Amino acid sequence: MTEAGRRPLLQIIVASTRPGRVGEPIARWFAEYAREHGAFDVEIVDLADVDLPMFAEPEHPRFGRYTLDSTKAFSAIIARADAFAIVHPEYNHSYNAALKNALDHLNQEWAGKPVALIGYGGVAAGARAAEALWPVLVGLRMVPVAATVPIPFAAKNVSGEGDARVFAPAAETETGGKAALDGLTEWIGTLGLRGSR
Repeated sequence: MTEAGRRPLLQIIVASTRPGRVGEPIARWFAEYAREHGAFDVEIVDLADVDLPMFAEPEHPRFGRYTLDSTKAFSAIIARADAFAIVHPEYNHSYNAALKNALDHLNQEWAGKPVALIGYGGVAAGARAAEALWPVLVGLRMVPVAATVPIPFAAKNVSGEGDARVFAPAAETETGGKAALDGLTEWIGTLGLRGSR
């Protein structure tokens, strides 16, 4: 439970764990864009840093009786969020294994919270991955917002090297980002999450 009246916490999840992934600079751009939007406190959760093992808890996550320190730590991170934005790639017409593994690790920590999808890839811009991801999010009792942020040929909009890489969004990407943030804000109000966690 957090102090009343604070801004809701938006966690931006970097789903790809590959070296040199485009998702990292996209997540940094969206984090800054969300801060400028003004409705959220923002933090980035990078699955490469979380470094979860393949799911190996002996009990179903809905019970919350975790045995692994890695699961306990991840649970504490995700539990403090009010909303999520998942920055995800498209691999072979779907989303990546690290993201599925992370989602499967928990249950109650995801439930009842809105989530926006920021997909990237080639010509499909992550749309097929988003379509595959949607029923998983619903199964976890999350609330996907209608506005998604598809980014085609995302690597073309990234410049620089290493940690200094910068994503420069097209105008339509920024428009989609604002719609997603507005959708998250609306759902937080509807679900009564503001200041509740």
